[in-house]
Amino acid sequence: MPKEIAANKISFITGIWDLGRDQSNPGWNRSFDHYIENFIRLLNEMRDFNLIIFIDKSLEELVWQHRDPVNTRVYRHSKEQFKPPFFPFFEKIQTIRNNPEWYNQAGWLKDSTQGSLEYYNPMVMSKMFLLHNAKCFNPFDSDYFYWIDGGLSNTVSLGYFNNPMVIDNLLDLSDNFLFIAFPYETSSEIHGFNIEGMKKYAKNNKVNRVARGGFFGGHKDSISAANNLYYSLLQDTLDNGYMGTEESIFTIMTYLDPFTYHYEMIEDNGLIYYFFEQLQKTNTKPKINKTNLYIITFNSPQQLQMVLESFEKYDNNFLDKTNKILINNSTNESLFTEYDKIVEKYQFEQIRNGNLGICGGRQLAAEHFAKSDAQHMIFFEDDMLLDYEGSCNFGFKKRVPDLYHGLMKIMHKEGYDFIKFSFSEFYGHNGDQWSWHNVPYHQKIEYFGELHDKPLTKFNNIKTLNGLPYADGEIYYSNWPHIISQEGNKKCFIDTKWDHPYEQTWMSHIYTLTKQHKVKPAILLASPITHNRVHHYHANERREN
Repeated sequence: MPKEIAANKISFITGIWDLGRDQSNPGWNRSFDHYIENFIRLLNEMRDFNLIIFIDKSLEELVWQHRDPVNTRVYRHSKEQFKPPFFPFFEKIQTIRNNPEWYNQAGWLKDSTQGSLEYYNPMVMSKMFLLHNAKCFNPFDSDYFYWIDGGLSNTVSLGYFNNPMVIDNLLDLSDNFLFIAFPYETSSEIHGFNIEGMKKYAKNNKVNRVARGGFFGGHKDSISAANNLYYSLLQDTLDNGYMGTEESIFTIMTYLDPFTYHYEMIEDNGLIYYFFEQLQKTNTKPKINKTNLYIITFNSPQQLQMVLESFEKYDNNFLDKTNKILINNSTNESLFTEYDKIVEKYQFEQIRNGNLGICGGRQLAAEHFAKSDAQHMIFFEDDMLLDYEGSCNFGFKKRVPDLYHGLMKIMHKEGYDFIKFSFSEFYGHNGDQWSWHNVPYHQKIEYFGELHDKPLTKFNNIKTLNGLPYADGEIYYSNWPHIISQEGNKKCFIDTKWDHPYEQTWMSHIYTLTKQHKVKPAILLASPITHNRVHHYHANERREN
């Protein structure tokens, strides 16, 4: 990524404050001059990037000696402002750090920075709040925001940021929110936060990593939610007498929701330079979500283009965050050149094995996915488009902001085998149980009794995640767009195969697996998909398999 593009997309947030380290404990051998030196290095070495600085008024002139106002913003914030109203937990922190029950957990704790310095924890625990403020101010209209410690250049060469690959890989890791973590085994405490309390709040019986506070951040759309969770955890833990540093709360966040609060591991010495060293390696480009997008197309590059343009219009993550595979069933060779142009433009892998039919192509996608290292696959036909306008016939809204990430978060949280995107489909809706038409007669009697028409769908749970509602239960399978896990793919398409599969066959088979509690499907209570075939082909060319 060219440096000038990266500079426009990113804002780095930093600040330094004289907390009295050298006066409190001369043995630490870190005077404020040490931090000033490293801060000046940061100002200079990050000169090509937007920098948002929170700093005491007395140090503002220092900033302008080294920075250009074009890409620098200074917000005055004194050490004393790490008290209420900006930081409402100041007194709670003083009470805990002066409590022998807290500082006697470990011999080093009483004389540590968080134990002996009045403003240390209020300052480091405010980093998330300052990051959020910077995102709200957003003076440079940036998409990504990262906190970077003012003294980080003491251990990390900021020259890493001059490498476009480092920036490209950093953004690739920051779909949501990024932390850097190192392995840490303990049976007592983490930065003074009792390990049993860590386990309780992390909802995990094995807490064995620590998320660093020197560098963190992510996409602007994730920062408010991160700030809210951080605030609530900080308030709750302090209310109950637990205290470490900001890193203790960050660590808990990575356990509660490791999809949203993605973490990259570094070496057990905790030095952040290792993270940037890995980012500059071509063959180790990281990926948060390994997801394959499969689109089946037949004899109409214009129809395929419509699908891709719907992604670009409503949620470009389907194109930006996936490995894209085009299963091209086309038989008209005169169209191949036009298809090849689309493949090159959007960076698809193209598979041409003749006209496999719709279900033959779907089976090929399942087998290709099973051999890949992707965690999920998303399936589309070329006449099924994202469409956020209005409501469906059933009454559900079609607009689903950030659909891609919403699906990923639900899959991660719930462990579903698959989720269908759209409650309404071309021939009906998912309020009716269409599997009734397709299961064998003896199973129809077993499952539905002597009904003379399809029953209503049985839903087990109706839930919501970040405003996106969904339901699980006896959701029938269809070839409409869906996301499926590796395990779900194996159970639905790999363990049992048919030489000539039909959609009805899969619907019956997967419904039986669902009734046997072997498959756990779900569906969005929304309808962001519209069937819209504009470019038609002859009916006698259509194949199922």
